[in-house]
Amino acid sequence: MASRSSYPYREEEEEEEEELDESDYKTQKDAVLFAIEISSSMLEQPAKGSSKKGDKDSAATAALKCAYQIMQQRIIATPSDMMGILLFGTENSKFREDDEQGGGSARYPHCYLFMDLDVPIAEDVKRLKNLVEEGDDPEEVLKPTDGAANMANLLFCANQIFTTNAPNFGSRRLFIITDNDNPHGSDKTLRSSAAVRAKDLYDLGVIIELFPISRKDEGVFDLTKFYDDIIYRDPASEIGAPDGIKPAKSGDDGLSLLNSLISDINSKQTPKRAYFSHLPFEVAPGLTIAVKGYIPLHVQKPARSCYIYVEGETPQIATGETTKLEMSESLRTVHKSELKKAHKFGGEYVHFTPEETKSLKDWGSHVLRIVGFKPRSAIPAWASIKKSTYIFPAEEDYVGSHRVFTALWKKLLRDDKVALAWLVARVNANPILVAIMPSRSPSDDESGTPFLPAGLWLYPLPFADDLREPDKRATARAPKALISEMEKVVKNLHLPKGTYNPAKFPNPALQWHYRILQALALEEEVPEHPEDLTVPKYKAIARRSGDALRELNEAFEAEAAVARGKRAVKHELEDDSGHPAKKSRIAISGGGGAGAGAAGMSHAQLKAALAQGTLGKMTVVDLKAILTSKGISPTGKKADLLDKLEDWIENNV
Repeated sequence: MASRSSYPYREEEEEEEEELDESDYKTQKDAVLFAIEISSSMLEQPAKGSSKKGDKDSAATAALKCAYQIMQQRIIATPSDMMGILLFGTENSKFREDDEQGGGSARYPHCYLFMDLDVPIAEDVKRLKNLVEEGDDPEEVLKPTDGAANMANLLFCANQIFTTNAPNFGSRRLFIITDNDNPHGSDKTLRSSAAVRAKDLYDLGVIIELFPISRKDEGVFDLTKFYDDIIYRDPASEIGAPDGIKPAKSGDDGLSLLNSLISDINSKQTPKRAYFSHLPFEVAPGLTIAVKGYIPLHVQKPARSCYIYVEGETPQIATGETTKLEMSESLRTVHKSELKKAHKFGGEYVHFTPEETKSLKDWGSHVLRIVGFKPRSAIPAWASIKKSTYIFPAEEDYVGSHRVFTALWKKLLRDDKVALAWLVARVNANPILVAIMPSRSPSDDESGTPFLPAGLWLYPLPFADDLREPDKRATARAPKALISEMEKVVKNLHLPKGTYNPAKFPNPALQWHYRILQALALEEEVPEHPEDLTVPKYKAIARRSGDALRELNEAFEAEAAVARGKRAVKHELEDDSGHPAKKSRIAISGGGGAGAGAAGMSHAQLKAALAQGTLGKMTVVDLKAILTSKGISPTGKKADLLDKLEDWIENNV
């Protein structure tokens, strides 16, 4: 095998790595296969109850609707992810239509591959929608078998699907949705066979996630009967969740089974791909650990991933090519070897060879090195110029990284300090200075950010060139009476638990954009109005703070009346002081007909108007009236009238 240094495109890859943005590290590819049991109990309609929030769909229908909604979310958020739906316990069997041996149904009895594991397309989404919303089931996929489903067949079928469709995906997961906690009873052979198949899946790198459904009449879903031998749970991933897997409840208890399933599945989102990984973290000389970096906060905006050619019979994805041309008579194509990099300095271009360019960008190996400590109060709010990066220890390179990382986190929290560090995140990345800030646990009342994890954050510090001039304009401060009235309004209007969770308020413009795309792709009706969760709930506001708002308005009107009175007194004082501009305006506007006031202006007023340059602001009617009163012909345009009046004032006043 050739060494990495001899790889012919190594240099080009390094050049491209420099231009990578954090959006390239947002997520890793994820392949999710829904395995939904079809049985009499899963298809049983819930009993009608008095609660309006009770379940109205069977457990199987709710699971399919959950898969449909998750698929819609993934198409928008992560369009490169794969999804599939495998029904087990069905009367009919189907593996793949293009199975070469034609024995897929015989190999996996009572397993129906409703949607193969692949990137969802519009036809798949419409087919699933017809099944869950309109009940269109021509293939009778929702017909259960008389006997119990064989879990070994299900797991072996899932193994084949992941092996053939997603062999190189970083995240592969099997979601099992069922209400049967003991599918094989006391049959040890079937139980052992299922455990072996589950072990094969885990050896393949597939994670099995269980979403049990608990019914009122059957008690709590008991994992110890069967699924403890199937589900391999990672203790590190269950920190903060000591109760383990919590079954979704079905019944008339006000908890919607569909919402419960969607919430549970969303909580199992694939972890974000690291912005950087295996980064050496030098806590002190001779003490180094490894960390990974993540950027949880991203700007969400519509992104066009491709161009579509629609002039043909069917729309096709257009493949773009870039060609550099020399603007000459022949329009010659310029090859990459002919291009040189240069920087402009003093009006001239300074050329650099590839080796010189590479040496300019060489700041040493990537590292995070602590250079000192400061009180947290020493970092002002205006120093925030870029979003922070969340770091987490990695045990792969340095054993004990978690222990050292935790000790540093606790020490910074206890002493209310931050660490100053030198950061070179990746190869060819520019070095920056960062403040390593600790964040509290989301359950801590003093955290202020319950939607962000506890740990350490790299807070980029500005250089001198990054500083901005602060806004030094004086701000008006409201009177104490208004502030006290406003406090009453604020106390009555507060978010749940007194915190703002951005996950509950999606960007309405972005959601509207994707809703239009979905309607066009699925040939649905385009909605008339977007769903905007940021619109204030006016009725609730009026109910909670209606009286306080009225008192605030009354106090505001009273303060505004006082302010208007003070301004009127100030104007009167200015008028009494003999301000010429005010007297001139009053003289012009006084009198009877048009121009009557201007004709009565005294010589002193005319001379003052000429000195202040306000003659040009007079109307043509006023100018003609003044000229007529002075015995001058009032004919001509406004410029001519001004010249005549200015000449008369200069010669006679």
